[in-house]
Amino acid sequence: MRPALKAAPIVFIAAILQGSWFAGISLGRGSAGLLLVTIVSLALLRGSVFGAGAGFAAGFCYDVSVFGQLGLTSLLLTLAGFWTGRYGETTGRDRAHAPFLSVAVITILYELGGLFVRFLLGQSAPAWQLLFGALPGELLLNLILTAPVYVLCRWVVRKRSDEERAIEVRLRA
Repeated sequence: MRPALKAAPIVFIAAILQGSWFAGISLGRGSAGLLLVTIVSLALLRGSVFGAGAGFAAGFCYDVSVFGQLGLTSLLLTLAGFWTGRYGETTGRDRAHAPFLSVAVITILYELGGLFVRFLLGQSAPAWQLLFGALPGELLLNLILTAPVYVLCRWVVRKRSDEERAIEVRLRA
């Protein structure tokens, strides 16, 4: 079965749970980001293109489920999936700390990117409240979610095999 068909229910359920149940789980002012952790896990396992596609689909599902501004979450999760996938394809292969490092870095970049996009759109963007109020709690909650979500995604989707990876091309002069 194709990995996209296996990942679709995970992404859909994560988007629904993020909009309903995980939005209420908070530490300080930061709430748990199940959807972000799911996209990071899938991108590490399957690569940048898969991560970007899953990020877009997850963001769209989330925005629709909470009647949010369409496109904001999709943009941020697409970028998060793509760059995490690139890390997984190049540097982060088969390293035990890769999911935790990726979730930590992407959580910070996701929040800063959201702050930047809101600023560009002319919306209220309180940087001090985000950086010193919400971000530490959100970072801790996301790191707690990392291990179980990564194991679940690895069990369902599996890592890319060597045959599925791009073959290196060498040009002879």
